[in-house]
Amino acid sequence: MAVRKLYGRLDSPDTLKVLACLFEHQLDFQFVGVDTVTGDNRKKPFLEMSPFGQVPVFEDGGYTQFVKNLSAECRGIIRSMGHQYGKKGEELIFWNSRRQAVVSNWVEVEDHKFEPPALELISELLVKPRNGSAPDLAAMAKAEGELSKVLNVYEARLGELKYLAADKYTIVDVLHLPNLQSLMETPAKKLIESRPRVSEWCSEILARPAWAKVMEMKRLKGHA
Repeated sequence: MAVRKLYGRLDSPDTLKVLACLFEHQLDFQFVGVDTVTGDNRKKPFLEMSPFGQVPVFEDGGYTQFVKNLSAECRGIIRSMGHQYGKKGEELIFWNSRRQAVVSNWVEVEDHKFEPPALELISELLVKPRNGSAPDLAAMAKAEGELSKVLNVYEARLGELKYLAADKYTIVDVLHLPNLQSLMETPAKKLIESRPRVSEWCSEILARPAWAKVMEMKRLKGHA
């Protein structure tokens, strides 16, 4: 029986980020679905683990990490996992403090610069149509402009390094996976495909075996 448990939703980008990290580290775990629509996250057993009622929650032995505000703590879970389970030569972090500081800088870029406009576009182009709502064209235009600026920085950065934080794959790249996947399912993929280095980086990281396992898990659960 797996001693690790991940509580979350498979339509939650934050949950998918942690899943990708678990698969990258080849860790055994049990996934426990939390139905926030019906209020599973507001029931006492869940609130005892996550007092703010948010997902994901990660249990590893007697250690529990929960989210208290949006998605910042999912990054904390991933940082911790990288340091706890990194295999020599395959780490998603650096043990050198200066090199890890660069990783931390780019984690902040993903958090504060990339994700907000990406989520806005995903909401307007994927979520609203699925719910029968029309997209807000002004909001879309604003988000496209903001994301374009970020991707211009990425395009330049990827001219210097293979990945965003280093010449090796790190947690920075992992954190981009769910939103890149969703963007590539919308007309906003043009923002990625029009930048050759960003497009190549996106294609490469979305093809990683660990991410394929996340997508397969999501597909199977969707048909359960």
